[in-house]
Amino acid sequence: MDILETSAYDRRQRRNTTCVLFLYLLPFFTSCAIYFYLWIPDSAPSLLAAGIKAAPILCLVLLVLSYNERRSLVGVAGGLLLSAGGDFCLIWPELFIHGMGCFALAHLVYSISFLSSRFSATSSSVSFFILYLILWLFGIGMYAYLVPFLRLDPEADVLVPAIGGYILLIVIMATLAARTRRPLILLGSLVFIASDLTIALTKFNVFDLESKKHIIMTTYYLAQLMIALGDVKAALEEEADDIHKWKRS
Repeated sequence: MDILETSAYDRRQRRNTTCVLFLYLLPFFTSCAIYFYLWIPDSAPSLLAAGIKAAPILCLVLLVLSYNERRSLVGVAGGLLLSAGGDFCLIWPELFIHGMGCFALAHLVYSISFLSSRFSATSSSVSFFILYLILWLFGIGMYAYLVPFLRLDPEADVLVPAIGGYILLIVIMATLAARTRRPLILLGSLVFIASDLTIALTKFNVFDLESKKHIIMTTYYLAQLMIALGDVKAALEEEADDIHKWKRS
């Protein structure tokens, strides 16, 4: 196969891949539409409400697994599955700590995944070190700002260290996402931080937003979608590299 034939083949493959990916994403967009259409109030927690809320993330789990030859839950798919568990728990206010624990584990799994060979990156430039510094200063500042409000909560003894640990894990995740130099992964991690920040500021009475749930869920689903697509893109590039190596051999 000469260079022109290879180039045309690659273009066809990219076009076909885009069409297939769009079809794979239809369940995600459909389940998101169902969630926002039904808009079950927080005052009516139920197994149905939990399932509807977690459904879009479970669709992303299946998407990532479909592009992962090993069909493994170790990696981004595992982080998504833990996130779905967090969604399920957070339907009930009394399970807030459990839900936060699920998301903390999800960030840990994402972080480990971003260190894998699939996301290996070249040495970081000065601009990326500045970004790392901004992320860590933001995390420290946000925790210091929240602590006085957390101490007013009846469960302050648990929340103060738990929120600190959670912020540490999400900042580590965002730092490693930046290290991958993959725009979708990095943007997904930053939007995830924005979603969690909105939860923290409204839940612990820093201020109130009339449309807080809209902001939280829109940014949350968007963040998870970008992380999932970033993983899919990395998997496709990995597969393409293997094919090209095989052709040259």
